Amino acid sequence: MLPYEYVIVNILKREQHADAYRVRNPMAQVPALEITEDDGTVRTISQSLPILEYIDERWRDRPILPADLYLRARTRELAEIVNSGIQPLQNLTTTSQVTAFGGDAAVWPKSFITSGLSAFERACSDIAGKFCVGDEPSIADCCLIPQLASARRFGVDVAKHELLLGIEGRCLALPPFANAAPDRQPDAVK
Repeated sequence: MLPYEYVIVNILKREQHADAYRVRNPMAQVPALEITEDDGTVRTISQSLPILEYIDERWRDRPILPADLYLRARTRELAEIVNSGIQPLQNLTTTSQVTAFGGDAAVWPKSFITSGLSAFERACSDIAGKFCVGDEPSIADCCLIPQLASARRFGVDVAKHELLLGIEGRCLALPPFANAAPDRQPDAVK
């Protein structure tokens, strides 16, 4: 496991909008990964997929992108279904705007999550093994697991997604996934 320091940025308190954080991520979003190089240079990468790909390319002992180019592209396809097709429609910025416009922020994302999970399951059905793409965890699994947690938070029935639930169970049996669960973070509301 790589050494790291977990820095809490409470989005409910809008800490991501502080000037000091905007230096790390001009979009005022989480996450941001700050890397201190061997020479002391500090570099920052924001947005989940570039962070995951950087980690994959820098520390290849447990790759999270397949070597096969076709499967690599399909892995990114699955990640993007969540990353650009579902997640932005359920994030706090969007749901706050829905509320400001008079909508119900608890209802708004349900149809997007429901159709997105169905699309994800169809898209991985021909390449899944124990995990989304074959028998090793990938970036697709890193996107799927928190999305399933979010689906439940919004009251979306995930029971019909047997393939995804099987993958989720195998992922959560692995310490990196189990330890990344929202309720296991230092800033989790207990």
